[in-house]
Amino acid sequence: MIQLRETSFLFRSASGLWLAGILGLSVGSAESRAAEASLAQDADLAACLEYAVNNNAGLKAAHAKWREAVERIPEARGLPDPRLSYGYFVRSVETRVGPQRHKLGVAQTLPWFGKRRLRGEIAGSGAQALFEAAAAEKWKLFHRVRHTWHELAYLRRAIEITENNLRLLQDLEAVAQTKVQGGGGLSGVAAAQLELGRLEDRKQTLLDLRRPLTARFNAALGRSVDSEAPWPGSDDVSAREVDEARLFEWLAEFNPELRGLEQETVSRRKRVELARKNKRPDLTLGVDYTQTDRRGLAGLGDDGKDPLMAMISINVPLWRKKEEAAIRAAEARRGAVEAARADRERLLKADLTLALHRFRDAERKMDLYRDTLAPLAEQSLSVAQQSWEAGRAEFLNVIDAERQLLEFRLLLARARADREQCLSEIEMLVGRALPPSAKGQAAKAQE
Repeated sequence: MIQLRETSFLFRSASGLWLAGILGLSVGSAESRAAEASLAQDADLAACLEYAVNNNAGLKAAHAKWREAVERIPEARGLPDPRLSYGYFVRSVETRVGPQRHKLGVAQTLPWFGKRRLRGEIAGSGAQALFEAAAAEKWKLFHRVRHTWHELAYLRRAIEITENNLRLLQDLEAVAQTKVQGGGGLSGVAAAQLELGRLEDRKQTLLDLRRPLTARFNAALGRSVDSEAPWPGSDDVSAREVDEARLFEWLAEFNPELRGLEQETVSRRKRVELARKNKRPDLTLGVDYTQTDRRGLAGLGDDGKDPLMAMISINVPLWRKKEEAAIRAAEARRGAVEAARADRERLLKADLTLALHRFRDAERKMDLYRDTLAPLAEQSLSVAQQSWEAGRAEFLNVIDAERQLLEFRLLLARARADREQCLSEIEMLVGRALPPSAKGQAAKAQE
């Protein structure tokens, strides 16, 4: 399984321990993955998030890319492979001590001082950038799961509200039927039946929406879209601390996209330095051994002696224009990444500004509908119903009051879902969980 946790951790590669950051990812056994294949129908949001982390294919792919980059760090820091050469004299070279038959050589290239270090640092920065990409994928996945979860919670609440209004109208229709039997007009019955038909259509639309939303939820979790999914039943709002000034600081510091671009910037700066060092020659050390046959001459002390030769060579970076062009290209790529990061930070700040506006607007609407408009609509419906039953008002007044109450209750449920979805988006943008508010903690302590 893939586990993610908000804590410092170290990831190991062949070249040692590498500091990765604030998010841990690790791969578990096949048995663990099999054990997590099921999801209880009464699972809460936290259980669904854990399931998504363990099973979402997109997150696994991001993790695999990071692991690949980690394993390439030792390759980047390593020496070039030594060269082994062998030569056979088709026509042997006759020397004073005998004919030469075979020649064997080995050579090792040593890059200029600092090149290996820079290549390792470039690979390490690349791995860290992919690590941040995996962190960004995690926060996007969390937002998808939470957004759909609260959409399903709204859908369930909307169905319940609509069903309650249907039962109310059915009771009103029964009263209208009683009035008809007592000699009253049919207008009330007709109006009630028309409204019942409209509400039945709305209810069916809401019921039909559950399947595509469930498919979307299952896709985020990493399950078959046809699987049964939990049916959120709570529309409680979470108490979170939303400090706008702190959130913008967190975005600049913790947003994984920006952190990844920062690592990419570091990598590009190292590439510029490496391009400059490429103007320095690499050193190659080698040894050649030649096998010599004996001549068999008397008194020849070195008869058949095999020569051994040490060699040293350097490559000559003669074509300066090529090297200078490589340096300019590396500097241009560094500038491009720095500009991309600055642009992305501005866009993310704009997104956070809009998310905070929508969050405040949803909270305002919640207070308005819950504390003012919905209670007034309930009173209006009660007065209209009493007036109609007493014969002082038309049944259409009752229908209008019922519609108004339905809309305000639905708008309250919508505002609650919007608020929670905005909080999820804010957490995705800043790259960390929002702390619980002091007011919410106090209320929880009193329970």
